[in-house]
Amino acid sequence: MIGENLDEYAGLTVVVFEEDTGEEAPPGPVAWKVATEFDEEPFPDVWKRFCATADTAAVSALVIGYWGASYDEHHHYPVPLLVESAASFPNLRALFLGDMTYEEAEISWIEHEDISPLFRAFPALERLDVRGAEGLSLEPIRSESLRVLRFESGGLPAGVVRAVAASDLPNLEHLDLWLGTENYGGDATVADLAPVLSGERFPALRRLGLEDSEMQDEIAEAVAGAPVVARLESLSLAMGTLTDRGAEALLAGQPLTHLRELDLHHHFISEPLQERVREALPGVEIALKKARRDEPYIEVSE
Repeated sequence: MIGENLDEYAGLTVVVFEEDTGEEAPPGPVAWKVATEFDEEPFPDVWKRFCATADTAAVSALVIGYWGASYDEHHHYPVPLLVESAASFPNLRALFLGDMTYEEAEISWIEHEDISPLFRAFPALERLDVRGAEGLSLEPIRSESLRVLRFESGGLPAGVVRAVAASDLPNLEHLDLWLGTENYGGDATVADLAPVLSGERFPALRRLGLEDSEMQDEIAEAVAGAPVVARLESLSLAMGTLTDRGAEALLAGQPLTHLRELDLHHHFISEPLQERVREALPGVEIALKKARRDEPYIEVSE
């Protein structure tokens, strides 16, 4: 998860770009990772060397790691650099923005800006993963190509959630939103999710994650009657504060027997309710694990 850097992305091995690596390693397609380190070489310098060394026209997957921070000597947000270099990456299809562990930056410390220009610069982009949400902004977007959109955060701004819900993404198959806590900017409400839950948006959606939320019970209650659920194959309400209240809502709501997967891990559901969920969904792969016994809290915040 977020405790380790990616070793695979978009089905490809992640290879960290280093000055003496270049086009020599390894053979075949890889997901190149470009990053700097705390108080080291400015990210734009590393990026310039990467663009000059690698066969950028062959890059289909790109992972962007540490780019500096306001508390660092250098802070250069990578999105403008990516946009400026877009013509050099005609085959880019997958982008992970913010592959950092807590040793590099707590997830709530990863500083972003507007990511909307990425979709105009890379219209063929099929997958975007974003980690961190401090300063993150997004305008409603349109993309015929995007199939996977994921936001990993300890607090996803309501403006970003509303922008996603207002976007025109006819081929989006997989949407993950780690909604987080208000303490870290996660101020979205269930009402902000309404266009997604109603089925008005994203006709190709098959995997939906509304996760890591302090309002996980309220989300479960909304999901229980949400039209979008009927066309899903995978549903995740994991990592949040889901209790018996949310589990009861799921059991009382629309049938979920058509799902292949239901992820509820990191939950606060009593054992009797867990058993009822399993009995109600015998053909569904359910991730429940053992319930937490302490005061409900989300799995990822800082």
